[in-house]
Amino acid sequence: MRQAIAEAEVGDEQRREDPTVNELERRVAELLGQEESVYVPTATMANEIALRTLSEPGDELIAEENAHILLSELGGPAVHAGLMTRPIRGIAGRFGPADVQQMLRRTDETHVPPTRVVAIENTHNTSGGRVWLLDEIRALVAACRELELSVHLDGARVLNAAVASGVPAAEIAGDFDTVTICLSKGLGCPLGALVAGSNELMRRARRLKHQFGGAMRQAGIVAAAGIYALDHNVERLADDHARARRLAEGLHAAGVPVDLEQVETNFVQVDVGALGLDVDEALARLAQEGVGLSKTPHPGVVRALTHLDVDDGDIERATGLIPKALGVLAPA
Repeated sequence: MRQAIAEAEVGDEQRREDPTVNELERRVAELLGQEESVYVPTATMANEIALRTLSEPGDELIAEENAHILLSELGGPAVHAGLMTRPIRGIAGRFGPADVQQMLRRTDETHVPPTRVVAIENTHNTSGGRVWLLDEIRALVAACRELELSVHLDGARVLNAAVASGVPAAEIAGDFDTVTICLSKGLGCPLGALVAGSNELMRRARRLKHQFGGAMRQAGIVAAAGIYALDHNVERLADDHARARRLAEGLHAAGVPVDLEQVETNFVQVDVGALGLDVDEALARLAQEGVGLSKTPHPGVVRALTHLDVDDGDIERATGLIPKALGVLAPA
């Protein structure tokens, strides 16, 4: 990847003269089953641009209550798009047509803000990297179409979903109005994300990219990392999933509270509260053993993630160090 960065052919990205950025945008649009995509620095910016293209200030956004777009973007939908937000309490980060129909608001043009956008996240971060089933996606999108609502896919980890489910990313993402994908997570890039959609929506997205401060110059040096990742780091996501499963099973066998049914991709959630520990104490104990886990929005729950910098030896060591740090003794 560093060699690809060093050898990248570049130009003025703001004028759409950078051939490497243009090629990355072309490939990602095709990958996601969309007409066009726009390269931006971060997935948060990509999500916020998508919402802005689909709505007007004062419209309403529906999303799952712990979705990244509501929980981890510093109120971006309100700040950048002027959106009212209404959370849905889902199951494993997912919800269905009936939930949307129940929450739908039709404007009276004088008082009531209209529901305009429904957003889903696949895989769903705070639910432990859980995957939406294709039938669930299709049913939800169809219902939104009937209700004249726009639909956005926060696909920061959509390639994890594709690899785990065996469903091509274009089938998962192609029916949405807008889709985002992050390059700096499982794909291993130093930065970068893309927002994809129709030519008409992406023309507006390019204007918003500049307005949001996301325009760059010789951005091919980082776009080259994205192209390299598409060529080399997609199929290997299965290795991350297999290592997460191995870690989860090892911890479970050692008596660490892990729900194996939740481990679908590269997340392992650990219920340290069930061990009588608060999250900060548990993370401090783990850090002392040289293991890095992180918080979740769920009380008493921390998470481990696998990625291309975690190898089999790391999994073996973590499987031994985590029970030790948490004071768990394997059954005799």
